[in-house]
Amino acid sequence: MINQPALPTTIVIALIFLTVMIGTAAPASAQQSGTQTKEDGNIETVIVTASRRAVPAAALPTAWSAVDRAALQRIAPQHSNQVFNRVAGSWVSRGNGQESLISLRSPVLTGAGSCGAFMTAQDGISLRSPGFCNVNQLFDANLLQAGKVEVLKGPATVVFGSNALHGIINVLTPTVAQTRNQVRVEAGSRDYYRISASGSFDSIALSAQTARYGGYQDESGYEQQKATLRLDHEWQSWRVAGVLEGSNLDQETAGYIRGFESYKDDDAREENPNPEAYRDAWSARGQLNFTRDWRGAGEIALKPYWRSNSMTFLQHYLPWKATETNQHRSIGLQAMINGRTDRLGWRAGMDVDHTEGSLLETQAEFFSPNQPDGVHYDYEVDANSLGAFTHLDWSITERWRLDAGISIEETRYDYQNRTNDGPACAPSASACRFYRPASQKDNFNDWTGNLALSHHTANRTVFAKAARGFRAPQTAELYRLQSGQTIADIDSETVDSLELGIRGLAGALTYDAAAYWMAKEDVIFQDRDRYNVSGAETEHRGLELSLGWIINDVWSLKGNGSYARHRYDSDIELLGSRGTIEGNDIDTSPRHFGSIQLMADFASLGQPLNAELEWLWVAKYWLDPNNQHEYAGHELLNLRAAWDLSPSLTLTLVATNLLDEGYAERADFGFGSYRYFVGEPRSAVLGLTLAL
Repeated sequence: MINQPALPTTIVIALIFLTVMIGTAAPASAQQSGTQTKEDGNIETVIVTASRRAVPAAALPTAWSAVDRAALQRIAPQHSNQVFNRVAGSWVSRGNGQESLISLRSPVLTGAGSCGAFMTAQDGISLRSPGFCNVNQLFDANLLQAGKVEVLKGPATVVFGSNALHGIINVLTPTVAQTRNQVRVEAGSRDYYRISASGSFDSIALSAQTARYGGYQDESGYEQQKATLRLDHEWQSWRVAGVLEGSNLDQETAGYIRGFESYKDDDAREENPNPEAYRDAWSARGQLNFTRDWRGAGEIALKPYWRSNSMTFLQHYLPWKATETNQHRSIGLQAMINGRTDRLGWRAGMDVDHTEGSLLETQAEFFSPNQPDGVHYDYEVDANSLGAFTHLDWSITERWRLDAGISIEETRYDYQNRTNDGPACAPSASACRFYRPASQKDNFNDWTGNLALSHHTANRTVFAKAARGFRAPQTAELYRLQSGQTIADIDSETVDSLELGIRGLAGALTYDAAAYWMAKEDVIFQDRDRYNVSGAETEHRGLELSLGWIINDVWSLKGNGSYARHRYDSDIELLGSRGTIEGNDIDTSPRHFGSIQLMADFASLGQPLNAELEWLWVAKYWLDPNNQHEYAGHELLNLRAAWDLSPSLTLTLVATNLLDEGYAERADFGFGSYRYFVGEPRSAVLGLTLAL
């Protein structure tokens, strides 16, 4: 199948050539530099994700959030959702162990390729190849020892192509200069233990951690290891930043508990209906970022990279409990050139990615003629993507700026079926669940772009932006078919977005607010016949607010909140729906959620103690497309504190769910019953950090 490009490739190539020629012909001037990062502040923050280079964040004409290194150390995250509670418009729904589902200006999306709606990256490189996403891919990132986490919301920037549909999560590794020489030991409730250490020498830094958790449900828990090696070096006229990172997860997974509001029952909260479930995952990534100055006011950047991922898990959420093994290996290159004249800034680049992936699904025991034992799917896919982009920012006056960018990307899949074509069942099966399409090739051509106008003063930025994003179909949507579907005739999903935003500083108050409207087309879904099809439409409207208030030398307050409606905007026959659903809320999309942190730092009073009390909430949400089954929502209180016992030794406390609330981290309605991943009861983790 071919998704015809809405914009010819030659036009984008010509625009890139034109921007480079403008930069070459124009007189050079001093290069604009980013300001220094201010911990827990917005105005002096620099953002790398939006343009692949550090730029002052306050002036960016797009919505963003950042969780800096100081906040990450204070959170000491055991799970990614503890980080993204602090990002307005973002909610990471926690499954069991290290599993998760992302919501970013969106519902919590589920399904084989739903994870393709979000770009999750390390230093600008996707954690998994864009055609091979996994809903749990955030557990590959070393969040505890990251330098910063940056989040761009909506289809924000043209330097990212497919998958940057609802937003981008970019985990930045700390530089060698930022890496602290320290050892940290933690121990807590339900046999939780973690040892982490970091150190640097000359131009090399190493950060590593190992964790073990006994789990709060029967026969659950995990062991996990992560390590990050960083190189910062000067080589002739080039600046070289290299990163090598790996992770390993060995998880015993607890499944859903069933029954309406069963998470409120103390005994049910500890049950594990699927003691046989597990998830084993391994990942490794490497990159070398070469940058050098060009013509005094510009820069050339070349970033070759590779990635390798492997995962095996039991599909405990399905009655027949098949086992899946997926893996892929990639090599790629990001290339960019940028420059600046007196009023004009520009950048242009090209990205290349080659991935070889495979998937094997087997079932150990016979379940029914339509879900037989044996091999369900066994295939390989070679994926190649080529993208090109260009972006201009024009300072019309001292206060007004215009930004415009465009990119185009081609994605090609070469699929090879390694088992028999057709159904996986015997001929006598009435409705075989698994269908293996014949070997084939598919390609998709898509474009994205944005246009923004912004007004700047010393303490305030106001902007309006229109943007378009897309995601190509994921390989699991194309080649993992069901119920006799012989070919997936699906196109790329697209979204058109309009956004208004304001951010600034008013005395001791920092504020950041945005309102957005997004319309998605060709949404890929599974219909009532279990066919993978596209053509649905959804609408997403919302308001986001982040505030920071320095009350005095001791007390400060930070908070974020989001109010949004995510609705079906077309009448479709969605799997699990009955009758019309147009205008209904999309399931697992709470109208509002957010968090508030009250912080105290007693250093000014001569006491080496700081603490944080956090309140977070998630509103009620529907569990089905017909809006007939509901989760009531929840509120939680958390406490974090650090006490400097000496200049080199710090005692920390992280206490979660202080009121021991019975709640669900994730609620669902499937196979005729309410299903819940239960929230963890009250827990506490003590830590000792030794600075070396």
